[in-house]
Amino acid sequence: MGCRQTKKADTDIQPEKKNLANDKDEFTAICVDPRLPLDARQIFKLKQSWKGIKRNMEPTGVEMFLRLFKRKSELKSMFKEFKHLEKEDELRDNEALEHHATLVMTTLDDAITNIDNVEYISCMLSERGGSHVRFNGFHESNFYNIKEPFLDAVKITLEDRSNEAIEKIYSIAITFILNTLANGFVEAHEAKAAKEAKEKLK
Repeated sequence: MGCRQTKKADTDIQPEKKNLANDKDEFTAICVDPRLPLDARQIFKLKQSWKGIKRNMEPTGVEMFLRLFKRKSELKSMFKEFKHLEKEDELRDNEALEHHATLVMTTLDDAITNIDNVEYISCMLSERGGSHVRFNGFHESNFYNIKEPFLDAVKITLEDRSNEAIEKIYSIAITFILNTLANGFVEAHEAKAAKEAKEKLK
């Protein structure tokens, strides 16, 4: 991803802010990075919509994880702080789950807020994905398990502000984010395995 070669300050790689609300012609003038599977209008709608999620990060994140555990109950065993909890209301009020959900949502917030700065988010997400090699038994497929719970939680938070077009944009965005996280994990996992194999030969 070139992350190690491009250690610029965040201020150097933050996207420029544009006011597109009153000038629809500006959408066609924006050059969107071809690596990003969203066009300028979709990016604008995503960022505008995300403001509603940003104001409700913690409850959205908790809802996301509750729905994840309903779909994949075995994943709860990875979290020693609350793996013993069975009732939904106990999980919903658990501080450890709230903390972890907020950390995940903070990463998603960083990615979506800067979604049009592909160089920055690719580097950031790759590093975050790679950091998961420290968890024994973690697999890149675990990232993809969060997609549907995320989309469900977003829909609940946005309420009547959600529609088919917005849901499609979020689906495209989260898929891109999860792919980048998974790729970062795979790269870090392969590097770790290569390093361990080299040390065994010494």
